Amino acid sequence: MRDAEPKRARAPIRPSDRPVTAVLGPTNTGKTHFAIERMLAHRSGIIGLPLRLLAREVFDRIVALRGPSVVALITGEERIVPPRAAYWVCTVEAMPLDIGAEFLAVDEIQLCADADRGHVFTDRLLHARGQSETLFLGAEAVRGRIAALLPQVRFRTRPRLSTLSYTGAKKISRMPERSAIVGFSVDQVYAIAELLRRQKGGAAVVLGALSPRTRNAQVALYQNGDVDHLVATDAIGMGLNLDIRHVAFSGLSKFDGRRHRALAPNELAQIAGRAGRHTNDGTFGVTGEAHPLEPEAVAAIEGHRFAPIKKLEWRSSDLSFGSVEALIASLEQIPDAPDLVRAREADDLAALRLLWSRPDLADRVSTPREVRLLWDVCQVPDFRKVSPTEHAALLGRLHDFLHAGGTLSDDWLAAQIKRIDRTDGDIDTLSQRVAHIRTWTYVAQRSDWVADREHWREATRAVEDRLSDALHAALTRAFVDRRTSVLMRRLKQKETLVAELNDKGEVRVADQYVGRLEGFRFRRDPAAEGDEARTLRTAAMAALGPEFRLRADRLYNAADKEIDVTEQGGLVWGTDAVGKLVKGADALAPRIEVFVDDEAGAEVAARVERRLQHWMDRKIAAQFEPLVALRDDATLSGLARGVAFRLVEAMGVLPRVEIAEDVKALDQEARGTLRKHGVRFGQYTLFMAALLKPAPTRLRILLASLWNGFEEFPPAPPPGMVTVPVAAGLQAGHYALAGYHAAGTRAIRIDMLERLADLVRQQNTRGGFEATPDMLSITGLTLEQFADLMGGLGYKAARSERPKVRPPVQPATPEPNAQAEAAEPTAEASVAEPGPTEAPEAEAAAAPPAEAPQAEASDAAPAPEAGEVTETTAALEPAEEVTPAPEPTEEEVEVVFTFTWAGRSDGAGQRRRRAGGEGRQKPPRAKRKAPKGGPKAERDPVKASARPPRKQETAVDPDNPFAALLALKDKV
Repeated sequence: MRDAEPKRARAPIRPSDRPVTAVLGPTNTGKTHFAIERMLAHRSGIIGLPLRLLAREVFDRIVALRGPSVVALITGEERIVPPRAAYWVCTVEAMPLDIGAEFLAVDEIQLCADADRGHVFTDRLLHARGQSETLFLGAEAVRGRIAALLPQVRFRTRPRLSTLSYTGAKKISRMPERSAIVGFSVDQVYAIAELLRRQKGGAAVVLGALSPRTRNAQVALYQNGDVDHLVATDAIGMGLNLDIRHVAFSGLSKFDGRRHRALAPNELAQIAGRAGRHTNDGTFGVTGEAHPLEPEAVAAIEGHRFAPIKKLEWRSSDLSFGSVEALIASLEQIPDAPDLVRAREADDLAALRLLWSRPDLADRVSTPREVRLLWDVCQVPDFRKVSPTEHAALLGRLHDFLHAGGTLSDDWLAAQIKRIDRTDGDIDTLSQRVAHIRTWTYVAQRSDWVADREHWREATRAVEDRLSDALHAALTRAFVDRRTSVLMRRLKQKETLVAELNDKGEVRVADQYVGRLEGFRFRRDPAAEGDEARTLRTAAMAALGPEFRLRADRLYNAADKEIDVTEQGGLVWGTDAVGKLVKGADALAPRIEVFVDDEAGAEVAARVERRLQHWMDRKIAAQFEPLVALRDDATLSGLARGVAFRLVEAMGVLPRVEIAEDVKALDQEARGTLRKHGVRFGQYTLFMAALLKPAPTRLRILLASLWNGFEEFPPAPPPGMVTVPVAAGLQAGHYALAGYHAAGTRAIRIDMLERLADLVRQQNTRGGFEATPDMLSITGLTLEQFADLMGGLGYKAARSERPKVRPPVQPATPEPNAQAEAAEPTAEASVAEPGPTEAPEAEAAAAPPAEAPQAEASDAAPAPEAGEVTETTAALEPAEEVTPAPEPTEEEVEVVFTFTWAGRSDGAGQRRRRAGGEGRQKPPRAKRKAPKGGPKAERDPVKASARPPRKQETAVDPDNPFAALLALKDKV
């Protein structure tokens, strides 16, 4: 592309035959206002401004003075040109230099030294002139370079209208009103705005990439006082006129597109100068992570004295379009003037290089016209800020359309715009869409690129407006708290705040929601934080005083059913938490801690506490009535009183192992006295049956957990469950409090455990027994689960399998009108229907007693009943009337468990097992001889291990309530 070193070219300067004036000075000197007045003094004029936002602001000002019919606006993305336009407001890049306006002005001319855009400003300095008057507005630092390049220029210096002073570092939370905080990245701006929203009610956000519509809407929030703070990038340093009193820098360096660098004092001054507009003094400082400014920098900014600019950026505007190589060479020329330096490669030149590297482009771009078209395409700005390759790909697509058909395809352009035309998404998404639509807005301004420029201008403008409104709404939602900002404004104006409470408990101050009243505590809205929080709470409490007293009266007169206690000890009135239980002097006498704000007063708190304490005392007395009666029974004495004390201490459920010796020592009279109070002496547990109901159980667990100081109270088992799985990590004794006994992987309710123990006592625990249907029915468990439960109770379960006996096949029933003769049954008929004596041993043992005589009588041969199949009738009836025998199948098996006692045989061991909750054992019996009558008696283990006489069982079990009566009977 570039065969030799770039040529040196003299910077052509127009002869100074027309007056040129440079108006220089710091910010807030009225330079822009002076330029507008001078332009309106001529019949026509044009002014170039550095930002699209500033151009729009100046356009609106001139329209207000002269009307819209004579004022034009030209930027890269916006073009408003009425037929009688006389005054042109433009961005510097978009200035039309061939309209012959009488007046011409360029603002912020010191940007000639800007690395990215400086060559454009330098070109306007050298070549742009008005027919009658030319003004260049800027900072004093550029004076030397202008004087060297324009010897005939006249200088005018304007002093600052107000003073600017440094105030040092301030926290963002202490930022004064009407402040602007400057960040140098979008993320930093958003973070500061979010912090201000939480602490100050919100902030307006101004970024250079915002559309004019979004920027104006955000500035309006700040200007009309909805928010007192503005967060912006360094874009506010370019002439935006806002009511700012203080400027704070959150950083002192920025990324300029290629590297991070520290800001020079003159750049800081350009931004800090936004404070103190017109004759109002301003201040500047630092905040956040920015370190304090050096004294030299402070002195330079306050005194407006900066090092002069040494070089201006330059790029030749005398371009050669003979070929792409010639164009690139002309763009790379080196200036011959010592005050100028060749600008670094701009985005348009980088895009040109990338496009020219495409092999197919060399054949299509050969004429000057085609080269100019390619250069025009390369000058489309990269609004999206994507990679150079991706931007070049978009430009290549544009060039393909323009080279092939002269204009862009309407369908393709419509598809690109439709893809962007969506107002959903977050701030970043909407910002990206705004940047994308700016590309098509720029394209739509070119009448030679689109078939219907007016249509596409309106279409792109409508999409940009919708996206701008959506972005403004998203910024406002994210960074402005309307409620807090309104309240802050009312506070600032010293207005009296009046709090109101609605029927939903919501508290409002000045029609703004600030929190809600929950029971007797005011819950401030979490968003109402910062300096105004205490004032808002004070205003709310002043109005809530009568409400606190009214609520205390309602609680005191409320029915008991309106109050409840949670599993964690919280006291609830309706849906509001009003207190909690705390440990008292006794497990059955907890104290109350109320949830009442201090502002409600001690009288309200005492009234609430008294009502809740009365309710809790009545609840304990009602749920634990048998236990309270046992505790207060003065007739109890001796060992019975000690057992009663231990039972009350355990809240009505006491494992027998903990008091086994005392229970053994009780006589029948003491036992009877305790039984009158509902005490049951179970094999595993001493308990009061009335306290096993769900409500007392739930309260017992709560009170015991509170008394033992548990941080988290375990829940009560679900009501109605006979067994529950044993959970890990629960506190010791939990299942006893819940009315359950843990055995294996499950816990069984203690009343059902005692019923199971009664059934087990009837079995031969030494020789082994199987689970009966009653045992399984009591527990509600499967056979495998029952085996695990019995293992936890001290029994050994032996698993085995045996053939499963199928039920006998019944013969077909003959028709009622069938006739048959009475005859003796044949041998085949007897074999076809076996009697009960042929059943397996286990099933025979489980059969009802009434079946046994039938089984024994089946060996006889009684006369056949009517309809019975005999040898004669079998010969007369059709063969299909007889049900055939079932086909032989694979033998089925069933699983059985045989349970035997696995404990020790010594007496002390038996006592420990009984105290620990294991099954009661019978003494071993001598084997009896098999009775006469055949092997049937030997096969019947139930009869072989018949239970002892009642008198013997009573003597073994002292807990039997009829033990004394039977003993008296024996004496008689």
